[in-house]
Order: sequence, then structure tokens, then C-alpha cells
Amino acid sequence: ECPTLYLSGDHLKICPQGYTCCSQEMEEKYSLQSKDEFKSVVTEQCNHLQAVFASRYKKFDEFFKELLENAEKSLNDMFVKTYGHLYMQNSELFKDLFKELKRYYVVGNVNLEEMLNDFWARLLERMFRLVNSEYHFTDEYLECVSKYTEQLKPFGDVPRKLKLQITRAFVAARTFAQGLAVARDVVSKVSVVTPTAQCTQALLKMIYCSHCQGLVTVKPCYNYCSNIMRGCLANQGDLDSEWNNFIDAMLMVAERLEGPFNIESVMDPIDVKISDAIMNMQDNSIQVSQKVFQGCGPPKPLPAGRISRSISESAFSARFRPYHPEERPTTAAGTSLDQLVTDVKEKLKQAKKFWSSLPSNVCNDERMAAGNGNEDDCWNGKGKSRYLFAVTGNGLANQISNPEVQVDTSKPDTTILRQIMALRVMTNKMKNAYNGNDVDFFDISDESSGEGSGSGCEYQQCPSEFESNTTDHSGRNANDKANHAGARVGAQPYLLTVFCILFLVMQREWR
Repeated sequence: ECPTLYLSGDHLKICPQGYTCCSQEMEEKYSLQSKDEFKSVVTEQCNHLQAVFASRYKKFDEFFKELLENAEKSLNDMFVKTYGHLYMQNSELFKDLFKELKRYYVVGNVNLEEMLNDFWARLLERMFRLVNSEYHFTDEYLECVSKYTEQLKPFGDVPRKLKLQITRAFVAARTFAQGLAVARDVVSKVSVVTPTAQCTQALLKMIYCSHCQGLVTVKPCYNYCSNIMRGCLANQGDLDSEWNNFIDAMLMVAERLEGPFNIESVMDPIDVKISDAIMNMQDNSIQVSQKVFQGCGPPKPLPAGRISRSISESAFSARFRPYHPEERPTTAAGTSLDQLVTDVKEKLKQAKKFWSSLPSNVCNDERMAAGNGNEDDCWNGKGKSRYLFAVTGNGLANQISNPEVQVDTSKPDTTILRQIMALRVMTNKMKNAYNGNDVDFFDISDESSGEGSGSGCEYQQCPSEFESNTTDHSGRNANDKANHAGARVGAQPYLLTVFCILFLVMQREWR
């Protein structure tokens, strides 16, 4: 029943005129209230998804960082026990290795291949001096020695295999964590909705105009609500295609993390693998030394009183325990990579088609509409009766035929466009990570998607546009790589110019 009945509703701007319970002030109040309720329901729907990605990102980030800490500690403990003072004298070499691995994961901007090559070259210099302790070597001579790392393979096949394993595993791990952070931030930005004037009018008509006719308990028809939500969330609907591509790419990388690119199975035995390489060097030290002496020239012997004890008498004769790959340790928060990936894969599958389902999910909220089965006793915008219009499709282009909300289809929302670009960039990076390649994204815009350590955005915003710099693991020789790099550098200004022109053209079309 109406507290006050007005014979004429000429004072109302949106709600049906005629007999009405509402004053102009009440209509204005209901308008604000309906807008707030809409924003609240949309935020609730998005907050759940954002919380899923935020919690999984945090878990992965903790796991990867603790995995690196554990691997470094394990190597340090075992090398101290096995090699003693010799390791302590050279421990900064191994500390630098883990420092660079951590820096790559947190910030990026590390060429893993070059960094690992440098590690083995420096290790060869140290080892060569130890196994030939009766000689004096200048820095220039040791630099000559390091040039023989690839040719002589003093550490056996360990450097090649480990470089491939580390590069693929770290690229996949960092990219996957970054993807979780980008997903979290995209949802956060898109969930902040600002209804247009036309949307606000439609929301008032749907949620509260029934109250003005005394139909306080009658809820909006489900299909009526669906059309209004598709109109009010038209731009969010356009996110769906790129979002689904991104989810598919994340699932592809998740499969790699479970299999050949498993960072846990690479890092846990890294101390054993490096030790095996050291033993290979020790076993082949005579042949390696002879070939280096031939290539770099005979070294100068030390004076008799300064000749150091031979490496064969040192602690390098020890070997580590055998490693069993089936042993999967639990690290961060008592979990393993397999458990984390299994959980997040399920969440990713559930997140697919989120944006195209959002209008329906909002209308499924009992605050917004009647149930699907209550089609005759619901509010259709004019009275208590069946809603007769068909439901329009999702996305901006489909709103031309929307009978409830006037939508300007010529002006896409700039926030949504930025998030589409952010997802496209991340999807491209995922595809490269799936193939074992790294792509560096340089921030050339203040507008960005996400931030957070592991996402490569701890100190800066994640990029919305990119240039690619792929780390090659196909085994091309140095000259091929140099030629390729030169061609790439020469092409970058041209590609950047073309990209900028295309972007300006697209902007004009959007306007």
C-alpha cells in the first residue's frame, strides 16, 4: 500500500506516470539506491574471482621464493660439508648464481642463458686454478681459459642440460605467477563500474519503479533484468573473448609446470647436478689442462715454496648422495608445485566465460530479479506481467537492438580496452613460455594492468603494450644469434612506428 497516493505522476521523470506512490524526491532517492545496489552486486561477483586469483598468486609467489631459498641453503650446506674450505673461499660464485635467479623471478631483466654461461665460465676459471695449483695464472690467462668452456666441455653435458631446464622452468614459473597477478588486477579494474545516465534510468525503472505502484514485493522479470544487465555491462562483455584466450594460455603453461618445465624438479637437485659437473671437471682435469696449455700457451710455474697442494688431495674427491626424482619435497606452506597447479587449474576452468556470464549471474541474485520460473508474476517495467522482449546478446555491438538500455556502441570504454590489451600481451607471453621462450615486455605506457613481485611488477606497473625480446634456445651458433640480434634491433624503430600509427588509427575509430 502507498503511504501517499498521487492521482497523477506527471512529476516523475522515469517511472510510469498515472497513479503513483512516489514523489519526485522519492524517485531521485530510488535512482541513487538502484545504482548503488547494482554496483554492489557486480562488485560482489567480481570480488570472489579477484580473491581467487589474489590468493593463488600469493601462494605461488611464496612457493617459488621459498623454493629458491631452500635450494640455495641446501647447496650451501652440502658444499660446506663436502668441499669445506675450498667452497667457502669460492662461495660468492654460487651466491651470485642464486641472486641472479631470484632477480629474474622478481624483476626480470636477466638474460638467463648469458648468466648461466657466465657462471660456468667463472667456475671453470676457479677449478682450473685449483687443479693446476702448481702454476701461476694471470687474469688474462684465465680469460683465455674461459673461452674453452664450450669447446672442451670440462663439466660434461651438465651445463647444457641445466641451462635448458633452468631457462624453461624459470620462464614458465615467472610467467605463470605474472599471469595470476595480471588476472587479479584486470578483475579489480573492470569490477569498478560507473553506470551511464541511460543505464541508471533503466536500473531505477527495473528495481524501484514497481514500488511506486505499490508492488513492493514483486521482483523484476528475469529476462527483463538480463537485457538491462547486458546493456549496463556491454563493455565488460567485450572482454570475454580475450579473457578466454588468456585462460586457455594459462592452462597450457600449467600443463608445462606439471611436466617438463617443473621448477621444483629442477631446483631441488641443483646442488647434485653442479657437484656432478665439478666431478666431471676433476676426472677430466689432465686432458682439459693439456688442451688449454696448447691453446693459451704454457703457464708459469710457481716458486717451489709456494706450490699449493694438488686438488686430488683436497676435499673434491667427495660425492653427494644419490637423488631420486620421485621424491617431491613440500616447501612453501607445506605444499608442492603439483598440488598448487592442480588447484589453480580448476579455478581457471571455472573462471572461463566469466564476463559473458556476468549479466546472468547478477540477475541470479535474488535482490535483482525473480527466478527464471516466475515469468508471469514479475515486474516487466510497466506492470506485473510477463516480459515479452527477447534477450539481446553480450557485448557492445549487440546493444543496438537492446529494448531497455540505450547504449552508444561507437564509444568503447577506455578502461576495458586497456585490460583487453593487457590480457593480449600476457597471452602472447604465455604462448612463448609454453614453448620455452622468454619475452620481455618493456613498459612504454603509464596505463597498466597489474603489479606485484613475481609478476615482474614489484617496483613498477605491468605493461599494457610491448616489444618482444625472445631468448633463443634452438641451438643456433653465435654468428647466427648476432646476425639475428642485429636484424631485430634494426627493425625495432620501424615496427614501433607502424605500431604507433595503427594505435592512432584505432583511437580515431573508437571515437
